[in-house]
Amino acid sequence: MEIRQLKSFQTVANLLSFNKAADQLHYAQSSVSAQVRALEEELGVHLFDRLGKKVQLTETGRQLLQYADKILALMNEAETEVTENKKPRGSLTLRIPESLGVHRLPPVIKEFHTRFPEVELHLITCAHEDLEKDLRKGITDLAFLLTDSIAASDLVAETIGFESVVLVSSRDHPLTSKRTVHTRDLAGETILFSKVDCSYRRIFQKILEQEEVSEFRPLEFWSVEALKRTIMAGVGVTVLPEIAVAEEVARKQLAILPWSEGEIEVALLMICYRDRWISPTLKAFMDITKQIIGQNSSLNQP
Repeated sequence: MEIRQLKSFQTVANLLSFNKAADQLHYAQSSVSAQVRALEEELGVHLFDRLGKKVQLTETGRQLLQYADKILALMNEAETEVTENKKPRGSLTLRIPESLGVHRLPPVIKEFHTRFPEVELHLITCAHEDLEKDLRKGITDLAFLLTDSIAASDLVAETIGFESVVLVSSRDHPLTSKRTVHTRDLAGETILFSKVDCSYRRIFQKILEQEEVSEFRPLEFWSVEALKRTIMAGVGVTVLPEIAVAEEVARKQLAILPWSEGEIEVALLMICYRDRWISPTLKAFMDITKQIIGQNSSLNQP
């Protein structure tokens, strides 16, 4: 087996696409196909079931992928340690909640890019679905979530701060006239939910369930900005990090409702796969993130 064959196999296995793998590896698709085919012929097995343009890992392919992940990670670690080439290089794929990406991460990215301009950063808006699987597979190098906890023994979650989540409406919404808005007052309301900042959404939904608020009209958005503008237009209520609505509240475009639950404090978690090698590139980004976000005193106190 050749390293380039294993790398091509690993990339196709993670993306389940020869086209996408070729783009990521900067190869022609025919080259990726040839490397995988040569690996299959050498081992005398089928690694993928090819169903038209779609591919799926066979059971043998899933077994080999576990070894390929370990071999390639060990190779990268050995190369760095032996050659003493510990300067950050290569690329990182990060999954982040949209509100964090807009309001907290830009100074981190600026500092990291200034110090290591040769490193490619790929930022993906974070939905909770498949996040744990992508971290384990190495598709995602590092993830951030706004939540209370994450239940996965093979993931390492470090709390780097806290955010306040508030109940929000337009300035002329009928609920703004109430001295206290109880959760049960949301019965019959239109409630807007975010898919891209979905971790604290689960906390909100749990509160609705505990208060037995089931009669409401849900609307789901893939963009926090679109969600906020819909709220400003007078449609429904939502929960969002206070930092994400601070400007609109100051301009009197949105109102923070006097919710009986108060402000929900959620942790800002930085998450990686426990068994992965922390490369100099990944370590540098994690260190800069903790340094810059940790300087914000509002994030340090629960």
